[in-house]
Amino acid sequence: MVIGVVSWELHIPGAGSLKDKRSVVKSLKDRLHNEFNVSVAETGHHDVWQRAEVTMCVVASERRHAESVVTAVDRFVASSPFCRIIDCVTSYL
Repeated sequence: MVIGVVSWELHIPGAGSLKDKRSVVKSLKDRLHNEFNVSVAETGHHDVWQRAEVTMCVVASERRHAESVVTAVDRFVASSPFCRIIDCVTSYL
């Protein structure tokens, strides 16, 4: 069993309030969960308007499968028009 964990630090330029930011983060979390069947949580910068830390976790039987899911999810987040990746940390356990 392999666990893939990715944390993204995101810049959300269109957020003018916490409500705007949470709308973008919630939409991203829901789309990731529905599209890739992964667990996603907002893990940092809860009170900052234009920054968010989002962490994703996937459990797979083989590392190759975990890596392919992590790569696909990373591309999906990078293609979002509502946020920009500032930093990314990936770990496999």
